[in-house]
Amino acid sequence: MGRIRYFSTVLAEVGGMLVTISPLTAVPLAVAVLFREFSLISPMAAIPVILFLLGVLLNRLPRRKEDIRLSSAFCSVALVWLVFALVSTIPFILVLRMSFTDALFETMAGWTGTGFTLLWSGPAVPETILFWRTFMQWIGGLGVIALSITIASRGGIIQSPFFHADSRSERILPGVITTGKEIWAVYLFLTIIGAGVILVSGIPLYEAVVLSITTISTGGFLPNPLGFAAYTTPLLMYLLIPIMIVGSTPFTLYYISYRRRKLSIFGNRQVLLLFIFLIGGAALVALDLSSLGGMAITDAVGQGLFITTAAISTTGFPIAGLSHLPAVTLILLTLLMFIGGSSESTAGGIKLARIIIGYRGIVWWFKRMFARSKVLVPFTYAGENVPASVAEQEISKNMLVIILSFLTVCLATIVALQFNMFYPDVTALIFDIVSAMSSCGLSAGYISAGMPLASKWVFILVMWIGRLEVIPVIVLFMGIFRGSP
Repeated sequence: MGRIRYFSTVLAEVGGMLVTISPLTAVPLAVAVLFREFSLISPMAAIPVILFLLGVLLNRLPRRKEDIRLSSAFCSVALVWLVFALVSTIPFILVLRMSFTDALFETMAGWTGTGFTLLWSGPAVPETILFWRTFMQWIGGLGVIALSITIASRGGIIQSPFFHADSRSERILPGVITTGKEIWAVYLFLTIIGAGVILVSGIPLYEAVVLSITTISTGGFLPNPLGFAAYTTPLLMYLLIPIMIVGSTPFTLYYISYRRRKLSIFGNRQVLLLFIFLIGGAALVALDLSSLGGMAITDAVGQGLFITTAAISTTGFPIAGLSHLPAVTLILLTLLMFIGGSSESTAGGIKLARIIIGYRGIVWWFKRMFARSKVLVPFTYAGENVPASVAEQEISKNMLVIILSFLTVCLATIVALQFNMFYPDVTALIFDIVSAMSSCGLSAGYISAGMPLASKWVFILVMWIGRLEVIPVIVLFMGIFRGSP
């Protein structure tokens, strides 16, 4: 009975999220009308209708407020991502005649902002479906993340010094919960600004809006099979770089800037580390492209900056020729993708905040090793001393996510190789799996419509697990097979 009551609460929480998000999924209907693709109205309308009705049904399940704990919040978040991806397969199956596996691969890549695609191997794709896949990335990039934070807070997250927005110790989580409309307004505002920046390149308004949607959400889906070759102006590539950076910096900082009417981004530790990795990585990639790849230095610098930004921001725009890059360059990009962007941003990866906390934790541990037994070595974060009990707990949680992410990559690689034992380029496979784990979408050549069925399911699971940072999916399976405590 305890398990039934537990999952009744979980599913009721899922229902509330479905009802909240379902109206947004009706936006592609306007695109169907705009492009006169009237045959797509029915399959596209089925998505918001099904999500809303399912949400209303689940929301009626009995639940008790005291049953909403952290584990049930994690289960709800994991399930809602899965439901969104499953329901979103409808137009891909009915219109494009894709198999269920390929359709789910496509929608999971969309909702997780991964950017992998199998579309270009088939017939021409209607503009409405291209927009829908991009719009999935936009919703999933921030909307579901912000909603996940809200649900997690209702599950009993205890605020610690690690939830500070900046050095002034302004706590963010309560603001996210109480000012959701303002957050969406800022997100929409940044998308509009991004479209305005892209318009400078001279491309049409609609394409500028679509590119801004996929860039600010760090999704990276280009609505054209030719990729960047479809755009004649090289200026576009450079205009996308600052938008990718904006999408991978802490979104809460933009919210704070909006509230204070003062830019509060510079000075943030994650932003500083992001630029260190970006500049250092771009220099190394440019050097490799020039010295090992034989590219002209000016082209190497531009390509190196764009590729590095696409990797660490996990935007993952489809970049031709990655499989021909030197092995050392692929390894560097793999590391940058695994790290990813900032916490509280639309970027994937293990997040820069975990790198900072992990580094400080290691330094703190060694300091204590060399200190006298009676000397208390404080752990400092954001200029404050953090109690040892809090610090150890937070460091452990962050290191746990890093270790589990690494183990997921290892396990996924072994499983994929088991069903494709003679694949000649293991480096490309590992690169693509890390890209999926980090919700990036850069591919070194393994991802294709012709890859084994088992590999497609491996990537579906890795994209789902990686976007949710491992723990919620593990908690969900523990709840299913072991029941709630």
